[in-house]
Amino acid sequence: MPAKRRAAMTFIFVTVLLDMIALGIIIPVFQPLIISFEHGNFAYASIATGIFATVFAIVQFFASPVLGTLSDRVGRRPVVLLSNLGTSFDYVILALAPNLWWLFLGRIVSGATTASITVASAYVADVTPADKRAGAYGLISAAFGVGFVIGPAIGGFLGAHDPRLPFWVAAALSLMNFFYGFFVLPESLAPEHRNAFSWKRANPLGSLKLLRRHRELSGLALVVQIGYVAHEALPQLFILYTMFAYAWTMRTIGVSLAVVGILTILISAFLIQPLVDRLGERKAMLFGLFFGAVGFFMYGGNQILFWIAIAVNMLWMIAASASQAIMTRRVEKFEQGELQGAISMLRSIGMIVGPAIFTGIFAFSIGGGHAWKLPSLGWDAGGVLLFVSLVVAYYVTSPRDNVRELVDVAGAVEAALPSEVPLAE
Repeated sequence: MPAKRRAAMTFIFVTVLLDMIALGIIIPVFQPLIISFEHGNFAYASIATGIFATVFAIVQFFASPVLGTLSDRVGRRPVVLLSNLGTSFDYVILALAPNLWWLFLGRIVSGATTASITVASAYVADVTPADKRAGAYGLISAAFGVGFVIGPAIGGFLGAHDPRLPFWVAAALSLMNFFYGFFVLPESLAPEHRNAFSWKRANPLGSLKLLRRHRELSGLALVVQIGYVAHEALPQLFILYTMFAYAWTMRTIGVSLAVVGILTILISAFLIQPLVDRLGERKAMLFGLFFGAVGFFMYGGNQILFWIAIAVNMLWMIAASASQAIMTRRVEKFEQGELQGAISMLRSIGMIVGPAIFTGIFAFSIGGGHAWKLPSLGWDAGGVLLFVSLVVAYYVTSPRDNVRELVDVAGAVEAALPSEVPLAE
């Protein structure tokens, strides 16, 4: 890796790392805080968790394309700084929250300003050759992993002493991230590669037009979309399920999330790029989707199987990096921010739809309206979704010319959209 690109990747790695540590710190205490506001009612807390996630996702749905397209115009650095300030303000709101309405306000602020991961992904595309992007996105995932090793452990320790303290520490880290970016983070997008800002491209429907431009790109957008819906099983069910089924404490939850982080680091640093080099991006993507689905089904077993399932399900990361690398090849350099904004918009759709699905399934499966209890039902639903995603991915990336049927599923919305939008104004 050339020295200049290595330095740029180090900068963005640290930026994402600080962001993920701050996020990891609040994970062990956020849902227990909701449970305390709901006076220990797990079913009500599950519904409240889904509502907050949906509100966050709706705001992000509209904000992500704007911020991604804006980064194509003004550069990546200013948008990252804005994101860090907004995130810090959000954590302060959560630290002071006396009731659920304050948490609601915090989710609105966070959804409107969250852009660090979106812009970091565009940053990677700016400074990395196409054939090495899967590995570079793996390094970004490694930053997630380090953050989830350090963050939940700190959050679990702090939360055991004061449930509000982790939010203050997270706010301080986000503010530190802002100053780091202000004084250290270089701009990655050269002026000659920038694109004029256009509200036609910055709105959600405009972003969909970018995704439908190429057969494989539109098909992979559908794969990614299904995956984002399935992914919501993890943040919505992991803590609630383990507290309900196994009576896990904050400390055990923190340890389990640290295990997730360690596996993220190992897979990202030592497996993604070598596997992509050996199998190719397409086969690596299918490999990751298969094991991700199997892991979901394993989560519904006993407690020992649950720990094993964490490692199996984590192999899904390989599919995420490989599919994103494939998609970056299908757009121009000055459209990478727009692409990442569109991908973030798909993530937002998943966060709108997914929480309602999985928290609703969990609340129903443990509710008192029936004699049976099946809290693992949500995990099974996630596994089914990933197997559907695997089938779609197989066909839309098939080299055979006669396989086009499933691509039409991804393009079914085209008839409802206006004609093509110019690239720049």
